[in-house]
Amino acid sequence: MFNSPELFIAYRYIKARKKGFFAFLTTLIAIGGTTLGVCALVITLAVMTGFQKDIRTKILGIQPHIFITKIDGSPFNDYKEIMQQAGNVDYVKSTAPFIYGQTVIKKQGYSSGTGAIIKGIDFAAEDSMIKLSDKILKGNILHNNTISSDGIILGNELAKTINVVPGDNVIVMLPSQMTSVPKMKKLTVEAIFRSGMYEYDMSLSYVDIKSADSMFSFDGGVSGVAVVTSDIDKADFFAKDLQTKLRYPYKTKSWIDMNKNLFSALKLEKIMMFIILALIILVASFNIVSNILLLSVEKAKEIGILSAMGFSKISISKIFFYQGLIVGTIGTFLGLILGIFISYGLKNFEIFKLPQGVYYVDRLPVIIMPHDILYVCLCAFIITVLSGLYPAYQVSKLEPLEAIRVG
Repeated sequence: MFNSPELFIAYRYIKARKKGFFAFLTTLIAIGGTTLGVCALVITLAVMTGFQKDIRTKILGIQPHIFITKIDGSPFNDYKEIMQQAGNVDYVKSTAPFIYGQTVIKKQGYSSGTGAIIKGIDFAAEDSMIKLSDKILKGNILHNNTISSDGIILGNELAKTINVVPGDNVIVMLPSQMTSVPKMKKLTVEAIFRSGMYEYDMSLSYVDIKSADSMFSFDGGVSGVAVVTSDIDKADFFAKDLQTKLRYPYKTKSWIDMNKNLFSALKLEKIMMFIILALIILVASFNIVSNILLLSVEKAKEIGILSAMGFSKISISKIFFYQGLIVGTIGTFLGLILGIFISYGLKNFEIFKLPQGVYYVDRLPVIIMPHDILYVCLCAFIITVLSGLYPAYQVSKLEPLEAIRVG
């Protein structure tokens, strides 16, 4: 079972400690501390990865993979040529034009309103790209598969704020280039959608692209072209490639660029949580150090005898180093098993019910990634190895005669 005598002796020392309650208790504390640290790290990384994936899914559920606009942000009329150029590229699955504009929306008969973004779309094209129809909570839009010229689709939170339901009329106030008095347009709420992202549900609304063209006086132009690619993770690379094909005066921007600050913050938060929770394992390693030092005092006589039998100082150091490694490995293994077990429980059972109005999920989004488990194992292994070096070094300094005399 054991290829080296040092490993065999280390195992026997740990097994023998079960007979002494205090020594056995210190060993259990050392294992338990490592177990809890590794378990907490596994669960935290799984939950944070789950939130990242959930946010990404919700963003891509309402945003295309790539935006094509003019560098100066002005409308352009040759969008059909741009769509054809982009559509001829292998990795482009679909394209659709859109119009963006800032407005204030209020319920008819009410004096106060709220700022919102109107996005003019071809409903059928948009639905094929982001499955907009799947996000419709209520309304008759699904029967028509189009938005009427005087219709509007509001985000769920926006509709709550201005207190409207499908069938109600709203007033859209638009900036006027000629006067300081805004233009007014009455629209009927045809449907209400829910994306799962508060920012979108609170500020975004949809109208037919021809209606948006009339409202914002684009004269047949569009704000940009939305592109869906074959691989969302390569959207950044695809955007740069499209940029070289389209050239000036057009620019491309991927969904990764559009949300860089958000995902950078989430990534930094995950790294910081990893470091903080790794400190728990580091603290637990001090229990391993004290446990091995206590064992070296208990086994002082045996150390002298082993030296007299011909064991070198390095071999004796290995015995105590292996003991720390065994204790750390057991703690790491138990922590991984416990962490994965709890993570699956959080994922599949409503152990913690979350308020959807705040988090937009009813349970913790847990995803266990193999590379996260690998990082945890690597971190725990490094800390365990380091915790065994100091006591092993201290043991190597004992002289055989002195060890026998102390024992």
